[in-house]
Amino acid sequence: MKSVYEETYVRSLADPAGFWAAAAEDLHWDRRWDRVFDDSRPPYYRWFTGGMLNTCYNALDLHVDRGRGKQRALVYDSPVTDTIRVLTYAELRDAVARMAGALRRQGISRGDRVIIYMPMVPEAVMAMLACARIGAVHSVVFGGFAPNELAKRIDDARPRSSCPRPAASSPAVSSRTSRSSTAPSRSRPTSRRAV
Repeated sequence: MKSVYEETYVRSLADPAGFWAAAAEDLHWDRRWDRVFDDSRPPYYRWFTGGMLNTCYNALDLHVDRGRGKQRALVYDSPVTDTIRVLTYAELRDAVARMAGALRRQGISRGDRVIIYMPMVPEAVMAMLACARIGAVHSVVFGGFAPNELAKRIDDARPRSSCPRPAASSPAVSSRTSRSSTAPSRSRPTSRRAV
C-alpha cells in the first residue's frame, strides 16, 4: 500500500497541469489563469499564464479571512538576544500593512526595487511581505556584508529604496551605502519598537 506522499507524488508526475491546477484552487487569484502550463517556447516554460495573485494576501490575509487570525504566523526565537516574539496572522498582517503604507508614502510602487538590509528579525520578514503587498521587487542583503560587497549589491539592484537595519544612522551603514554609485533615492528607517 502506497503512502499519501507516494500517491501524491505519482499523481503530480502523471498529470502535472491537473495536479497544480487543483493545488492552485486553494489560493486567492485576483485574475484566474488562462493556461496552467505553457510549454510553447521550450526551454522557457511558464506556469499559470494570464493569472495574477498577491503573494502577501495569500500568505497573511487569506488565513485571517479563513478564521486563523489568532493562530501563530511567525515565531522569532533568538538565543543571541534571549528574545522570543510571537505574531499571529492578524498581528503580522497589520504590521505588514503599516510597513507597506510607509513604503507607499515614500513613493514606492509596483515594479520598484527595494533593498532589505536587516538582520534576521521579524521586521525583515515584514519588509519582504510589505514589498510583495504593493508589488515592489525586494532584494535581501545579508546584514553582515562588508561595505564593498553591499555597494556591489546596491549597484546591481539599482533600488529606489532600502529598508536598513535598525541602526541605519550608524557610520557603518553610511560607509556601506556611500560606496555605491547608485545609492537608493529613499531609505526606510526601521525600528523594532515602531512595528
